[in-house]
Amino acid sequence: MARTNPSLDPAVLDRLSNLSLVARTVVEGFMSGQHRSPHRGSSVEFQQHREYVPGDALKRIDWKVFAKSERLVVKEFVEETNLALHLLLDASESMAYGSLDWSKFDYARWCAAAMAHLTLGQRDTVGLVVFDEKDRKKVPPGNGARQRAAILQQLEAAEPAGPTRIGAVLNWLATRLSRKGIVAVFSDFFDDLPGVLEGLRRLVFAGHEPILFQVLDPQELDFEFERLTRFEGLEASGTRRIDPKAIRDAYLAEIERHNHELARQAQALSIDCVQVRSSQGVDAVLSTYLAHRTARARGGRR
Repeated sequence: MARTNPSLDPAVLDRLSNLSLVARTVVEGFMSGQHRSPHRGSSVEFQQHREYVPGDALKRIDWKVFAKSERLVVKEFVEETNLALHLLLDASESMAYGSLDWSKFDYARWCAAAMAHLTLGQRDTVGLVVFDEKDRKKVPPGNGARQRAAILQQLEAAEPAGPTRIGAVLNWLATRLSRKGIVAVFSDFFDDLPGVLEGLRRLVFAGHEPILFQVLDPQELDFEFERLTRFEGLEASGTRRIDPKAIRDAYLAEIERHNHELARQAQALSIDCVQVRSSQGVDAVLSTYLAHRTARARGGRR
């Protein structure tokens, strides 16, 4: 069985000193495993020749054609439009959970930082919204080194706290994003699904392409607790000591129902919903994003 690239292992990322180093390590490790880059940055595509007319820039003359035919012609290009990536990071209290040495929020933050690093490196545009029940921090879409620094600074400073209202945030965002693009949402999606789906529909109808990255801790999916355990309700709704064996079956059935319904409704909207465990390498996240990025660069959706 193929081994995961160590630079994509969350246990390795957790030991790195800062988010900038995490982002660079992830992207370099991921791209080193690609036989061919699956994405393109801002560039131009040759379309046709036309006759030279006074005023045309000399650098656009095709001198190879002139050498063969003594005709002055210039190259015309179709410029590819830079892509826009809008990162949404759920910083509500439920994202603070972690049975490992890192939380779901840490994992989601690493993925968002790597995605921003990769996209900005291709001279595309990236924006960030950190949210709980409303937008908490925003970095308006932009590009360049300053944009990278601004995004990483906000990601570093963010801490999970408070309740969440994902649907309200998506609805708010759909009315404010002037540039159509990919909207990558990092969340556990432990929220009222009808509200979430309403927000997703508005994004889709506005011409955006959402991708849902549902970040879950292994224990939230497997529920392998054995001893009497103190469970804290989602986002400060109280704590109770419970025998996990007494509720395991009911819990697993409920979370399976919730996750299945989220995936089913997303599929109905032609939205990718990628469930990722916070214990697994981040390559699944980057691979999904790059597949969408490549599709948009070619002028179509997946």
